[in-house]
Amino acid sequence: MNLPFLRHLPGLGRRPLHRIVAEKAAAATGAEATLQHLLAELPELLLAAAVEVSSGRVLASYTSQPQLWPSSAAPCWAAMVQQLQASQAAQQQLAAQPEEILISLRSQLHLLRLCPDGRYLLCLAVGAHDTNLALAREIMRQAIDLLIVT
Repeated sequence: MNLPFLRHLPGLGRRPLHRIVAEKAAAATGAEATLQHLLAELPELLLAAAVEVSSGRVLASYTSQPQLWPSSAAPCWAAMVQQLQASQAAQQQLAAQPEEILISLRSQLHLLRLCPDGRYLLCLAVGAHDTNLALAREIMRQAIDLLIVT
């Protein structure tokens, strides 16, 4: 018997994948290797994704929570970065480029880190009570170096 309302109860909805999902372009950019590094360093992470800023396309993603959808959030993240870059350009602050964005929620921390050239975005969500923010930032700084831009 199919009971759609059961999907909305915690633990009964769509099961998390617990594996990295990547497209073909992910191998060329190192997105899959980057997410493997993040998962090895932060096994308790809730979500990780490598996103192309210009299109909002997810190159590779990992989630441990069924309610977190990287493909739905990625266009919003990319638009946020594009707006920030446009704001910097309008204020003629081209020397000061954004490196990372932190979104703090009551139970989660979302950390978005840009590649130095601004073409790719690495996104991470962790539990606010489980993870040290300074440690997560350092791991993201190391991981962004693995995201090889072709």
